[in-house]
Amino acid sequence: MRAEDEALLRVAELMALSARTAPKARGTDSLSVAIVHDENDKEKLAKTMEELADELGQAFFKRDAQNVRQSPVVFLLAVKATEPKRLDCSACGYRTCSDFEKAPKSMGRAYRGPTCAMYVTDLGIAAGSAAKTASMLNADNRIMYTIGTAALRLGLIEGDIALGIPLSASGKSPYFDRKF
Repeated sequence: MRAEDEALLRVAELMALSARTAPKARGTDSLSVAIVHDENDKEKLAKTMEELADELGQAFFKRDAQNVRQSPVVFLLAVKATEPKRLDCSACGYRTCSDFEKAPKSMGRAYRGPTCAMYVTDLGIAAGSAAKTASMLNADNRIMYTIGTAALRLGLIEGDIALGIPLSASGKSPYFDRKF
C-alpha cells in the first residue's frame, strides 16, 4: 500500500470524527459511518453502482463507479430517518410527527421513506463536515449519493439514506472533469 493510501485511511478516520461531532437537530444522533478500502468491497460497490445505472436509467452511476475504482478509500455515512424527531415541523409532508410516524414506510428507487427532514439535514451537515475535514487534509473528495445508494443495497452501512465520499491522493483529482 502506498504511503498516500495509508494516509487516506487516517483521513477517513478523522472524517468519521467530524461527521459524528457535527451538530444534530435536537441532539438526536442516528448517524452510521463506515470506511471501505478493501479492493474486493470497492469492486462490489462499483459493480452494484453499474447495475443501478441500468436499473434506474441513470448513466451517471456508471461514471461514479469508475471514481470508486480510482479511489483507495471510500467513506460512507447514513442516517436512520424514518422515525420523527418530534418537532412537528411538517417538512416531511405530514401535519404532525404522529401523522408521519403512522405513515407506511417503503423502499423507493434509492432510499427508504418517507423520511424526517431533520435527519436528512443532519446527514447533509455531517457529510459537509466530513468533506471539509478531507479537504483540510488535502485529500481529494466528492460527496456522492450514488455510492450511498449502492452501499445500502450491499449492506455496507445501515440506514434509510446514505452518501459516499471517495478519497484520492494523486496529481489531479479524479472527481473533476468527469464525463457522463
